[in-house]
Amino acid sequence: MPISFGMRISGLLVAGAVAVAFAAYTGDGSGTPDRGGGDARIVTVGPSQSDRPFAAPASPTPRQSPAGEASAAVPPSTAGHTRTTAAPPPAGTTSPTPTSVNRLLVSPNWLPPGPVSPNADPVPDPSSVYDRLRDPHRCRAALDVIPTASADPEWRVLRALATACLAVQGRSGGWDTARKEHADLAGKVGTCKGRAAYAVLGGLLDFHRRHPAGTARLTASPGTAPACAYRIGGVDSGGDHTAQPGDTVAVELRDTYFDQAELPRFGSVSIGGQRLAGPPVPRSRSGDTLVLSVVVPSLGRYPRTVDVTVRYGGTEVRLKDAFTVTAPAVVPSPSGPSGTPQGVLTLGPLPVDPSGP
Repeated sequence: MPISFGMRISGLLVAGAVAVAFAAYTGDGSGTPDRGGGDARIVTVGPSQSDRPFAAPASPTPRQSPAGEASAAVPPSTAGHTRTTAAPPPAGTTSPTPTSVNRLLVSPNWLPPGPVSPNADPVPDPSSVYDRLRDPHRCRAALDVIPTASADPEWRVLRALATACLAVQGRSGGWDTARKEHADLAGKVGTCKGRAAYAVLGGLLDFHRRHPAGTARLTASPGTAPACAYRIGGVDSGGDHTAQPGDTVAVELRDTYFDQAELPRFGSVSIGGQRLAGPPVPRSRSGDTLVLSVVVPSLGRYPRTVDVTVRYGGTEVRLKDAFTVTAPAVVPSPSGPSGTPQGVLTLGPLPVDPSGP
């Protein structure tokens, strides 16, 4: 049967559709959803990226330092503190993500400056050992020179502090001894350096209580105020604040930061700019307070308000206008042989009773 022109066109259209469908599903297979080969993928394209509103990315996990510490924790530059980390996980375990166990910790403060004791003799004393402990890398060396059996609170607090210093840095040491000494020494430490050591020991114990597995890298703080405000607390010259040459006055030193036993050997006292002969003479001691007995010298001009100065090592403390030196009292004496010292009473022969025995 002859095929009309219209039927021929329809047939061509159908054949073309079948050929396209066959090529799409039976070609090299690169466009099939089940085979994943090649780059010709069926992709549904949404609106242009430039047409979307900007969206802030989700909060990232805190950036990790090489040591595994979260940088989003307490900044290391926090005043008065140093960079500290908790203990790492045991060997063979998976390193945890940043948590409260692995972070920067606020480390405890370390010892303030003393000032440094001159330590004029080679014998260790609590004041000079405190100065050694100012460097936390020398805690072991300081512990080696501290008497182990001393009952002196100043030695005991330093021994406990040196032990805790090693423990908090992960260098052995023991927390039990430090904790016991801190409890036993409450209210018993009597010097400015000793009180500073006791306060720092309390800070280390508090750190250990909050972070039992934590360690700290301790550093000295040179910018902090000194532990001792060494000064002349006062001069006792009597109720009227006057004295005469030859009188004895009491000079009180407070917050002594050195071994008080060294002052009589290596110190000096001046009154009115005149250095006194002989060493300072201690009258009494209590904690870091030392009272000296000082004899007022002859100054040649009276009345005269004077400063009192005490020197030891490279340190000098002065109390201005401490008291007034007045003219010495003149004691009249009868005529005596030439050369008799002024003020010495000379007795002649005893009078004879005329009635006789």
